[in-house]
Amino acid sequence: MMADPPASHPAGAAARPPWILFVIIFSQFAGTSLWFAGNAVLGDLQQQWGLADDALGYVTSAVQLGFITGTLTFAFFAISDRFSPRKVFFACSLLGALANLGIYLLPDGFGSLLAFRFLTGFFLAGVYPVGMKIASGWYQRDLGNAIGFLAGALVLGTAFPHLLKGMGQTFPWEGVTMSVSGIAVLGGVSMLLLVPDGPHLTKGTKFDPAALAVIFRSRLFRASAFGYFGHMWELYAFWAFVPVVLAAHLAQGAGDALNIPFWAFCVIAAGFFGCAGGGLVSLRTGSAPVAFAQLLSSGVCCAISPLLFFAPTPVFLAFLVFWGIVVVGDSPQFSTLNAQNAPKALVGSALTIANCIGFAISIVSIQLLNELAAIVPPAYLFVPLAIGPVLGLIYLMPLLRPLEAQRS
Repeated sequence: MMADPPASHPAGAAARPPWILFVIIFSQFAGTSLWFAGNAVLGDLQQQWGLADDALGYVTSAVQLGFITGTLTFAFFAISDRFSPRKVFFACSLLGALANLGIYLLPDGFGSLLAFRFLTGFFLAGVYPVGMKIASGWYQRDLGNAIGFLAGALVLGTAFPHLLKGMGQTFPWEGVTMSVSGIAVLGGVSMLLLVPDGPHLTKGTKFDPAALAVIFRSRLFRASAFGYFGHMWELYAFWAFVPVVLAAHLAQGAGDALNIPFWAFCVIAAGFFGCAGGGLVSLRTGSAPVAFAQLLSSGVCCAISPLLFFAPTPVFLAFLVFWGIVVVGDSPQFSTLNAQNAPKALVGSALTIANCIGFAISIVSIQLLNELAAIVPPAYLFVPLAIGPVLGLIYLMPLLRPLEAQRS
């Protein structure tokens, strides 16, 4: 999904305050609530500002492009190594919140909306990946468990603006925007004041762009990275267009009135259970089987989505919630696999490059659905997303073999 976690370090349990993980999880949730804040209020902005129907894809892609740019910038200048990661997290939470507020403070049409969403994505590169680094400073052997909860926090944060919007028509887009920014600030302050730098915090290796020519020579890293790319083809496009498909389902007379923002929240937030549950199962089976099973499940959902689109509304909602669980539940597992299989001397650079390629792929799939939404019946809108899981599953196959067979 988003930035892959840093590799864990060997051993030594260090005493840590009991609130550390809770505060990191809350701060991650609060900061990442900025991600889809523009999506949640876009319907209102389209009405008030006269934005085109295809604005959704461009607004979502602007955040993704900002995140890619921010990730490369932070890695190239080693920002979280030069400065305390919790201070970086705090600063980026504040700046991201301010960028999110830009559409309210300096409204100037579609161009300004895209610019402020880009800036929001840029500063998110100092929130989610840096939060992972902060967690690695406190967790070693149990880092994998912490990463599962942090990925779940991102999922809940991504969904949260839809919940705010779904609280009622009396809660205007301005209120949603200010609330999300306020929560992001609170998360940054909490991280700064309550989470000191951990005893296991280490500096990463210097980012090496030349690693691009080396990392994909590793057969096992190709397997995990290309599986991750297939996952990213589907994930954000699905999240972005869930409200669109819900609205189309109701428009064809399939059920009673529905609170679309609330159910968009439910579908996206359900991914928390996929992340947490997948992490627990992976303790017994390893990451590759869990990633394969969840990617296969979400691919099947893509393929059968036209059939379920015309099902009764309760059945369709249950289907989407299940899809929401499996579409992102493999994210922590791909993070683990990429970290395990990257060339040891280039782990940091390899993960940065893989993340940026993954998010670039998500822009392509988002824009594809943006174009198809105008010409394809909504029941079939999600079918092209199956391309990602199919290719991802093919590439992931070598990692399902016993360890000795993988290395041969």
